[in-house]
Amino acid sequence: MTQQAQHTQHNAQQGDLANINDLSVSFMTDAGSIKAVEDVNFTIPRKTVVGVVGESGSGKSVTARSIIKLLPETATTSGAIYLSNREDTGTLDVLSLSGEQLRTMRGSQAAMVFQEPNSVLNPVYTIGWQIEEGLRAHGMKDKKELRAKAIDILKKVGIPDAETRVDYYPHQFSGGQKQRIVIAMALVLNPGLILADEPTTALDVTVQAEILDLLRLARDEFGASVLIITHNMGVVADIADEVVVMYRGHVVEQGPVEQIFYKPQHEYTQRLLAAVPRIGQHLVVRDRKGNPIERKTDWHDEPLAVKARNLSITYPGHLMQPDFKAVDGIDFEIHRSEVLGLVGESGSGKSTTGRAIAGLQKVTGGSLNVLGVEMNGVKERDFKAKRADIGFVFQDPGSSFDPLMTIAENVAEPLLVHHKFGSVAEAKNYVGDLLEMVQLPRVYMDRYPHELSGGQRQRASLARGLALKPSLLIADEPTSALDVSVQAKVLELFKRLQAEIGFACLFITHDLAVVDMLADRIMVMHKGKIVEHGDADDIIERPQNPYTQKLLASLPLPDPVKQREHRAKLHDLLAAQR
Repeated sequence: MTQQAQHTQHNAQQGDLANINDLSVSFMTDAGSIKAVEDVNFTIPRKTVVGVVGESGSGKSVTARSIIKLLPETATTSGAIYLSNREDTGTLDVLSLSGEQLRTMRGSQAAMVFQEPNSVLNPVYTIGWQIEEGLRAHGMKDKKELRAKAIDILKKVGIPDAETRVDYYPHQFSGGQKQRIVIAMALVLNPGLILADEPTTALDVTVQAEILDLLRLARDEFGASVLIITHNMGVVADIADEVVVMYRGHVVEQGPVEQIFYKPQHEYTQRLLAAVPRIGQHLVVRDRKGNPIERKTDWHDEPLAVKARNLSITYPGHLMQPDFKAVDGIDFEIHRSEVLGLVGESGSGKSTTGRAIAGLQKVTGGSLNVLGVEMNGVKERDFKAKRADIGFVFQDPGSSFDPLMTIAENVAEPLLVHHKFGSVAEAKNYVGDLLEMVQLPRVYMDRYPHELSGGQRQRASLARGLALKPSLLIADEPTSALDVSVQAKVLELFKRLQAEIGFACLFITHDLAVVDMLADRIMVMHKGKIVEHGDADDIIERPQNPYTQKLLASLPLPDPVKQREHRAKLHDLLAAQR
């Protein structure tokens, strides 16, 4: 019997912590009632991690928020959610609780960890004060006891020097540390259930591995159950004991993790697993006849689009702070029609490098030649003509689109700026062709960005980046926030367009599986320096630098058995590097 199967059997004997029975949730909108979740049934056993997977809009977050009745006033719920306490001495019918009863239940019985820690942490209060707030709300008054509790929980979630840092403010912590603090806030009252909504989406793979270890700690040492919502199947394989698969507001499949991964029953689960990027899985795109689409020329024979020598970029310090060197003396080249993958954790200098190539960030040292223009000391009037030859696909298309402009107006903007067309009306046919190129119907032209899904917005962003047929494209984390099924389509589309158009590309990501599918060469950055650089296959299969090894070991595999072995190797590697 496997570890997970034993776990599940043990839980069945103990009884369930939570039962969701025939849960339906509708939202009232101007266009009428929209059903987000319909007749959802599943259980959360004690001391178990339950993974809820599905694409955006499937109802995952609505279901999780329903468990602690954290829904807007426009929501109408039916069905029942029963939540037992840790001691199994009483059960709450969550949907029938009053406001006061809900306040008592939240934090002590069930607590939520949100995707974005900055939306939870108040910037004007110390993190100690914010951890203590939950304790004060549940009756603890003694200041010394409150502080001791806050320090103790910070130590347990791995915040170094907790006695001092308890008095720090949120901005003094990294993204991964902030997520640890949010988990500490959830654990401080020792609830029986932790609801984690995409807790690792915006994190690097190394930090992600640490957060998952922390959620395992919540199960194994705190004895809590964890409901984790994610679209990352590697994360599910790594941490979940049970899996619930949701699609369009319904549960289509549920069962032990190994059953879901090795013997998926539902067609949607099978499609979801097939879309997951895997190391060593080279992406091949085909035409309508089934023939592989290849680049017209070998990139090795092409001239250079970008050449950097001893490139340095420094951000000046403000308010008595020292200058910060984001990029520290790096050398690299990008050939025309080549895809160079740039990987590394947040803060390594990846995006800064990409922005410098696009002329959006000033070069402070060394040389950076982009399409024949030296960027160190360049004047805008000298570079302006080249901007039409450089496309940029941003990480978050939502923030890079003007919300008051239609998709047609947003996509047409570079065409108007560079005088290719006189108006949006003139460019309409061409914009329609661009949207069809990225597999969006022409009718989407008249829609606004908020009317498109995340994947659709990213495709529109790609259409805008390619509108001027650039010879160089900078893609900055273009798939990080996408579901695996949407990500697979965007990557396939990217590969197809790159083969057909032949643009040089800097593809920035922290997901090595994604970069392995696309890149000809891979460059690994760490703390502003390039620590490893070479052919994609060599870097993936034979990493030399300890940091690259750590990155690869931290990437969760979408296979529960292999991932257990993989995680053990990561822990051994980290122990050897200490």
